[in-house]
Amino acid sequence: MYLKRTLESYVVKVSDMFPVLLVTGPRQVGKTTLLKRICDANRQYVTLDDPNNVRLAREEPLLFIQRFKPPVLIDEIQYAPELLPVIKAYVDKYKTRGLFWLTGSQQFHLMKGVSESLAGRVGIINLLGFSLKELQRKAQESEPFLPVENFLEKFNSTYYTLSLEDLYEIIWYGSFPVMWELPKNSDWGDGEGYGDGQGNGHGDGRYVIKKSGMDRDLFYASYVQTYLQRDVRDLANIENITIFLKFLQSAAARTGQLLNMTDMARDVGVSPMTVSNWLSVLEASGIIYLLKPYHNNISKRLIKAPKLYFLDTGLCAYLTAWSSPKTLEVGAMSGAILETFVVAEILKSYWHNGKRAPLYYYRDKDKKEIDLLVIKDSIVYPLEIKKTSSPGVKDIQAFSTVKGLGISVGHGGVICLSELMMPINNEVSAIPVGFV
Repeated sequence: MYLKRTLESYVVKVSDMFPVLLVTGPRQVGKTTLLKRICDANRQYVTLDDPNNVRLAREEPLLFIQRFKPPVLIDEIQYAPELLPVIKAYVDKYKTRGLFWLTGSQQFHLMKGVSESLAGRVGIINLLGFSLKELQRKAQESEPFLPVENFLEKFNSTYYTLSLEDLYEIIWYGSFPVMWELPKNSDWGDGEGYGDGQGNGHGDGRYVIKKSGMDRDLFYASYVQTYLQRDVRDLANIENITIFLKFLQSAAARTGQLLNMTDMARDVGVSPMTVSNWLSVLEASGIIYLLKPYHNNISKRLIKAPKLYFLDTGLCAYLTAWSSPKTLEVGAMSGAILETFVVAEILKSYWHNGKRAPLYYYRDKDKKEIDLLVIKDSIVYPLEIKKTSSPGVKDIQAFSTVKGLGISVGHGGVICLSELMMPINNEVSAIPVGFV
């Protein structure tokens, strides 16, 4: 079975605009499944995970394209960068849109090859794991998040409350598709309503988000091992995998925090330069996201270090050895992991709609901090992320500092565990986590 993804319509749009489409993202987030689901029957599929295929692609790229004629879907293109110049020559000759659909799990080397060989010929799309809206069977209702009235009211009528237990279970298991049971015709609601078989719930019912039965620890252990043995070696030629694993665990323990490479280097026992290089590896392979600070030329008191976030909370919780959703919820990382989850969800709301994510954080040298700034049309929308059901004015005190930077400030929000959207004051609302 298949769970509808927000990106589907955008994939079709990009394919109608470019001769080459590239979907990139971490391993196991559903890139191939997405493309195979929506491609026409006449599009061939070939994977470069197959040793015979990758050998042909590397040694005889022209013969490979002759054997697998477009329209074609080529999986894991990063294993045969030799194909890219041949693809360029082919699309320049035939000048037809939608000829090549590609997937790739490593952005760093892959993007370098794409930018050199396919500039102006390729549309690039980022895919992450399931968003909360996709798990709720509301993929097509997803829009780039903005804490403004017309956006929030749109979800107020369809939103259903996530209990604390349900929320941290989703956080602990993570967003990889293998962790969640995909919909069946009978998988509509929890006895309080019904669906029409077309992806629309009715009455008071809602879709039940169900676990797949996959052994969570076994999956993540295998995922980390595969990542270390394949992507890490390809990207950075790291010889001591044990030390890199320690670094990976150290990074996971710092999710939601300001990046301090000196501290990480001391904990892991490597140089700050090595930490910098390895962070680039994590970022390139879709494991982490570095949130840039907001800054302008007016204030010299703004912090310039990025904040580190894991893009999958399940992987983060596994690496930091939280044994259950409950221990994670009551543990020392509870607030940081919730912030990580929300930031990743807001990122997905942009990336899965084919948009650049205009996200920043604010922190000055007086330690006044705002978790997230969304900037649209030169207006800054401040957001705090709090593990509370009743946020108050003390949670938004830092919002006033943004006004002193000479920029327009829009409606703000505190994303929290509130069951309902409600005003904190005339300029800020409490926003339930499920709205993101």
